[in-house]
Amino acid sequence: MPASRRPYWWLILLLLISSLLVAGYFWHNNQQRTPQYTTVSVTRGDVEDSITALGTLEPLNSVDVGTQVSGQLKRLHVEPGDEVDAGDLLAEIDPTIYLARVEASTAQLANQRAQLTDRRAQQTLARLQAERQRELFSLDATSEEALQTAEAALLSANAQIEALQAQIRQTESGLKGDQADLNYTRIYAPMPGTVVEQLANQGQTLNANQTAPIVVQIADLATMTVRTQVSEADISRIKPGMPVYFSTLGQPQLRWESSLRQILPTPEIINNVVLFNALFDVPNPDNALLPKMSAQVFFVRAAAEDVLTVPVAALQPMPNTRSSDRFMVRVMHQGIVEEREVRVGVRNRVVAEVIEGLNEGEQVITGQALNASGNNSSGGGMPRRMR
Repeated sequence: MPASRRPYWWLILLLLISSLLVAGYFWHNNQQRTPQYTTVSVTRGDVEDSITALGTLEPLNSVDVGTQVSGQLKRLHVEPGDEVDAGDLLAEIDPTIYLARVEASTAQLANQRAQLTDRRAQQTLARLQAERQRELFSLDATSEEALQTAEAALLSANAQIEALQAQIRQTESGLKGDQADLNYTRIYAPMPGTVVEQLANQGQTLNANQTAPIVVQIADLATMTVRTQVSEADISRIKPGMPVYFSTLGQPQLRWESSLRQILPTPEIINNVVLFNALFDVPNPDNALLPKMSAQVFFVRAAAEDVLTVPVAALQPMPNTRSSDRFMVRVMHQGIVEEREVRVGVRNRVVAEVIEGLNEGEQVITGQALNASGNNSSGGGMPRRMR
């Protein structure tokens, strides 16, 4: 190649490189201005609108078994976990004092009954003497004073019998109380169930003068009640009869279902927070649920199964409308953004049920991605989906 033509080739090469650099610069700027979106496919799934709360399990039926008399707990026949039937002997209080009271009342009653027999004999004698004095007085064979003395003796004998009969009734009543106290020294199970707690120990002295000391607690674990504390903000959104389910901390994979039975009207205030107690019952045939367990509770307001779902982030309010089930979504179709009106059903804070407006598999825009400079992408050019 002649030396005179070499500068032209270098000039052509330099122009070509400059053109490529300029074209790359404009292409890069165009890419920076092109919006990039995050999209999610419309899929089928389950949607649930629920209110969550924490609860504590307790037996539906339970009783605190205490003693009605004071004394030393002589013997305890059960321990926590034992199954008992109604009428089973649970504990015994030392009966020495109460047995002595029964014996004393019995002896006093026997003495009063013997006195009554003697008074009745004296009454009979007084009556015969009064009748004899009346006959003699009618024959003018005795004085009026003797007649009056005989009649007064009869009235006194009658009064003494009535007084003694009242004393006997009083003693019999006291004896019944002493016998009841003696029977109370043997404590029996008032219902069938499980001994869930022991609050007194064998040999302990129990004082029942003011309050009845509790010895054991018996509960029927066949049915458990979940006492749930619902916040003041959510209490108006739950109603008796609505579906509810829960899981325990120890077995989160298991789920127990029921329906709300009752909302107690009086709240509890804990750390200046107003909480209402909501109660519902659940069968417990295998005793898997125990008292005082913690439960994560879900009150189901609405639910839909195997329906089209879309993220709530993709829903945009409809302009100039107050409808609560009509929204606008942006759909990425062949690289083009389309706006569509959709109608939704059950929804929560994450996903919503799509009733109409979208098909399974379509890509909805949930947000606009950031460009390389850290700002929201905007500007002209053809939009493209960022995978």
